[in-house]
Amino acid sequence: MKYLATFIVLFVIYLFLAGFTLYEAALGAIVSAVLTLILVKFVNYQIDILLPVKLVKFIFVYLPVFIWKLILANLDVARRVLSPKIPLHPGIVKIHTDLEGDFGKLTLANSITLTPGTLSIDIVDDHLYVHVIDIKGHNAEENKKLISGSFEKILGGIFK
Repeated sequence: MKYLATFIVLFVIYLFLAGFTLYEAALGAIVSAVLTLILVKFVNYQIDILLPVKLVKFIFVYLPVFIWKLILANLDVARRVLSPKIPLHPGIVKIHTDLEGDFGKLTLANSITLTPGTLSIDIVDDHLYVHVIDIKGHNAEENKKLISGSFEKILGGIFK
């Protein structure tokens, strides 16, 4: 199953980059097959039977929430730039995550980083270190809720 999934991903990427002619498809199949044999030794992933359900949840639940948070964060940072008298309380906060897999933690860290005003610095075990331009929470739970709460709730259902 891992061979098939790797081949399909490589082949689809090749077709999108090269084109859909018969010769390109044949060459893409050959290149994808060779790369599959080489790469499958180095990758360690499992294809879950629930992958289509998780993919739909990621696209139709997570992405709208991410885009909404992205818009709100952009407006907040723009407001702070245009109104320099707004007080800032920058700092680094430590956020505990309940996500188990490395890919889920990476997705969470990237989602936090892509929203303006926050920057994921490091992931150590089950903790993310995030630089924030304005720390609003008074304790670890409030910081988690404000920074990663909505992301982690959805990602937990996708990556667990």
